[in-house]
Parts: sequence; C-alpha cells; structure tokens
Amino acid sequence: MEHKQDDRRDNVDRIQYNIDKTIQNIHLADEMIEETDDEKMKKTLQEKNKRREESLNSMRNEIEDEARDKKDGYR
Repeated sequence: MEHKQDDRRDNVDRIQYNIDKTIQNIHLADEMIEETDDEKMKKTLQEKNKRREESLNSMRNEIEDEARDKKDGYR
C-alpha cells in the first residue's frame, strides 16, 4: 500500500480559516454571555472561550511554523 505524500500547500489557509472561525465563535459566545441571566450558561460559555483562546495561541504558533516552512519550500 502506497502512502500519500504529505501535501502541506494549503495548511496556512486551513489554519487561518480555523483561527477566523474560532474568533467568530468567541464573539458569538461573548454576545450570549451578555444576553443571558443563566449563571451556569455564562460559566460554561466563559470556560469554552478560555479553551478557545488557548487553541488560538496554539494555532497562531502553528501558522507561523507553516508559513515559515512554506517560504522555505517545505524541506
């Protein structure tokens, strides 16, 4: 069985898309937090946003690595 070659050409675009969607989800959750009186829901949304922020940091580091590798020709 032949393995597919690692095609990383669209990784930067894919990661950027994920970053954009995560930021959008953070904003939507922030709006819901502002609008709800349910303290349990607020806490849940705040916890989700904290995890999203952590994910954003990881994705930003990953996109920097991918962009650098793309510039260097994926050695």
